[in-house]
Amino acid sequence: MKSNALLISTLSCIGATALTAVMLAQDPAPAPAPRQGPGVQAANDARYRDWVTAQCKVPPAPRGAGGGARAGGAGFGPRGPLTHVDYTVTEIPGVIAAGQKWQTVWTGRGNNADGIIATDDGGILAAQNTDSAVMKIDRNGNVSTLYKDTNTGGALAMSKNGSLFVNSRALPAAVLQLAPQRKILADKYNGEPLDCLGGVLNDLTADSKGGVYFTHGGVLYANPKGVVTKYGTVTGVNGIILSPDEKTLYVTGRLGGAPGGAAAGGRGGAGGAGGPPRCVAGSPVRGSMVAFDVQPDGSLTNERQFASAGGDGSTIDAEGRVYTSACPWIAVIAPDGKLLGTIPVPTDDIISLAFSGPDKKTLYGVANNQQYDEIFKIEMIAQGYKGRAK
Repeated sequence: MKSNALLISTLSCIGATALTAVMLAQDPAPAPAPRQGPGVQAANDARYRDWVTAQCKVPPAPRGAGGGARAGGAGFGPRGPLTHVDYTVTEIPGVIAAGQKWQTVWTGRGNNADGIIATDDGGILAAQNTDSAVMKIDRNGNVSTLYKDTNTGGALAMSKNGSLFVNSRALPAAVLQLAPQRKILADKYNGEPLDCLGGVLNDLTADSKGGVYFTHGGVLYANPKGVVTKYGTVTGVNGIILSPDEKTLYVTGRLGGAPGGAAAGGRGGAGGAGGPPRCVAGSPVRGSMVAFDVQPDGSLTNERQFASAGGDGSTIDAEGRVYTSACPWIAVIAPDGKLLGTIPVPTDDIISLAFSGPDKKTLYGVANNQQYDEIFKIEMIAQGYKGRAK
């Protein structure tokens, strides 16, 4: 009797398992909801391909076909926390003393720290892509949210007169002014949405005329009326910054036709497939920067190779030196393009730089692998340019 009962029980279990399998086959688990909306960059939006096909005369190429949406975090799989490494700061005369150390001021999750600029009180503002917000960290480390609903805002710039801009990276992309009044400065190029350019709306720098230079597959300028013009042949673009006198524009990238992959950045390329691998400690400085002369009307001329170092984010100091994240270093470049030295950083994925702090002699850096963020600072001899937030 016991053996019969055991057999019946076993058969019942087998039957139940089979029935469950049939039910699961007939009614599979629901698929994840399509990604879209705030916090999702345009080229990662589930609607992107249909949208650009309908809106663009010549839709941008699909990812991996030369028009990829790699820059700014598209296409990354799961990533672990940022890894700290040993480093030793050596002296760069007039720039930084030997032995200085980076200090962590904030850590976060998601793609929530990028495009930093200084505030008047010695703190910084950071664009929060995932949260579609602008975060403030004051000089004492206190954190607050100044702006919300930035439509996946991913980089900030402020002009000499205090106008604040953010690159909104969601679908449709736009250069958005946040202050003194909120409005769209530019969302079209040649009558079509900016998304028709392909890739991700990346970095920006604001001039004193009310216009904004930005990178989006190339170098573009939105004049005070929002009319967008594209300049030069530079590709692999990312970080962009005006000189203190606004007579020169610097951008990471390479001149059209130059050999090699994408300009080297903290994540192995300034945008697009085929860039070099991610940085590792001890890697040489690499990448490049291109410069333009800025004309009185904001137009750009005299595109030229500026330096053989360049990566993701860039900033300047009061002496006109350019600082750019270049693999596991921050490269310090003189106004004539000479590499003055490098400042090692404590972790990979350096994407943004800005001077702030008391007397603007503190350099802030952002590490961000799109899923983990860290903002840190280091004391400098050099002083950031005080005439503009960055």
